Amino acid sequence: MSHRGARILRLDALARVEGEGAVHLTISDGQVTDTRLRIYEPPRFFEAFLVGRGHTEPPDITARICGICPVAYQMTACQAIEAACGVTVDGQLAELRRLLYYGEWIESQSLHIHLLHAPDFHGHHSAVELACEQREPVERGLRIKQAGNAVMELLGGRAIHPVNVRLGGFYRVPARGELAPLAEQLRRVRDDALETVRWVAGFDFPDAQLDCELLAMQESGRYAIDSGTPTALSLPDGTAPSRSAAEHRFPVAEFERHVVEEHVPYSTALRSSLDGRRHLTGSLARYAISGRWLHPTAAEAARAAGLGDPAAGEACRNPFRSIIVRAVEVVHAVEEALRIIDAYEPPPRPHVEVPPRAAEGCAATEAPRGLLYHRYAIDADGNLTLARIVPPTAQNQGAIEEDLRRLVQSRLDRPGDSPTDEELAVLCERAVRNHDPCISCSTHFLDLTVDRR
Repeated sequence: MSHRGARILRLDALARVEGEGAVHLTISDGQVTDTRLRIYEPPRFFEAFLVGRGHTEPPDITARICGICPVAYQMTACQAIEAACGVTVDGQLAELRRLLYYGEWIESQSLHIHLLHAPDFHGHHSAVELACEQREPVERGLRIKQAGNAVMELLGGRAIHPVNVRLGGFYRVPARGELAPLAEQLRRVRDDALETVRWVAGFDFPDAQLDCELLAMQESGRYAIDSGTPTALSLPDGTAPSRSAAEHRFPVAEFERHVVEEHVPYSTALRSSLDGRRHLTGSLARYAISGRWLHPTAAEAARAAGLGDPAAGEACRNPFRSIIVRAVEVVHAVEEALRIIDAYEPPPRPHVEVPPRAAEGCAATEAPRGLLYHRYAIDADGNLTLARIVPPTAQNQGAIEEDLRRLVQSRLDRPGDSPTDEELAVLCERAVRNHDPCISCSTHFLDLTVDRR
């Protein structure tokens, strides 16, 4: 409709996204002059009501922040509090934690690929429509997701908001024999995961290129998930960068000096910048920074899918092709989960004690959607006096806005092309689903406003 000279298009709630938000574009004389990803869900105040709680409570409370990636919040909370208390969890307990995290990667990335993202590449509004046309890939994705859920159920007690995780480890650890059926299920879906990489590699990808810093955890010799050092990477020309020149690492304890959150007037979500610049976390960042340490099977799948050679540091710059990187990460997670199960020996006890002390601690891990940071302060009585949580969404918002601007501008610049508001809306929705389609504070478009001047 028209309002004071502007063309306004409102879209109702869409499937395959979760959360509430909107996009506002201003176009003047064929130029995109303003792009805003508006997040207007009410704040949930998790940081505020963690203050005053006991130091053992954040793993259970923060798991409720996200129903899709609860393990990421649990693992990061555990590690931050354990760091404050001077406790290190290692050996088989650390491996079991990593196995649980891989279970979440498998189920979450598979959900993203098959149910949220793939329908975009086939012109469908839902995964149900896609399944009517291509039933086998969707069923394959559900099998992979079920395997990830099985990992979470066995180690976490249930697939959503696991209840078996605690500071120092678990309430209960499995016997070796309990993991045998899980290993068999993972071996069955390994071929499904490889076939998924081949399937998504055949999609038709629009031309697009990121223009931002990348940020992910890095740990030498390992594709980082629950440990490592925050590492920023510049990709100024789209080529494989010189590692020594392009990378910048900083300790987790300095995270808030480099990643700064700020309020923007049109959003209830904080937006972050990395040393004053836009940055992106998630699969594309992990692949660019740690791709050389993928499991060999996953690395070969990446090369066959046209992602280049991860061992040579070749990065993927096209956000639409992030679906391929996610599929490669599922292969990696399945292989690593099998490695952990094959080498597993039950630890002598299910957890180590984490007595409180007056201190601060922080940690960062790799949620499926990107780097997640927690910091807590504890008093001598074991009560929290401060809680800081920086989720991937807050960090990705600025990069998504720039991605939207560049994509829409490239469409407007096509000779002889006059896209309608409906066509631009579809493009914008696809662009957001490239990055964050299942985070409650960032991706549910209730309306898209195009202000043409």
